[in-house]
Amino acid sequence: MAEEHVRYYILFANYEQGLRLHDLLDGENIPNRIAPAPRSIQGELSCGMSLLLEPEAVEAARACIEKHQAEYHAIVPLAGQIRAKRDKYC
Repeated sequence: MAEEHVRYYILFANYEQGLRLHDLLDGENIPNRIAPAPRSIQGELSCGMSLLLEPEAVEAARACIEKHQAEYHAIVPLAGQIRAKRDKYC
């Protein structure tokens, strides 16, 4: 079995925090994308939004968060959430 690729999800208490951080990361050319928060890590948070980061962007994202004192709940590593062949039937 191939090793699963780990990606990092930034979780938020509300979507305004997520959109603000998304804009800040984009402004500093830090690769990220808006994604649904996986249920396995969402916990008690009602916000279903997360920002998805590749491992090489995590430290730059942390620096951006600190620099701008951006609000977020947690940064969580999780493997195997994106499956290229999911929902393909042919």
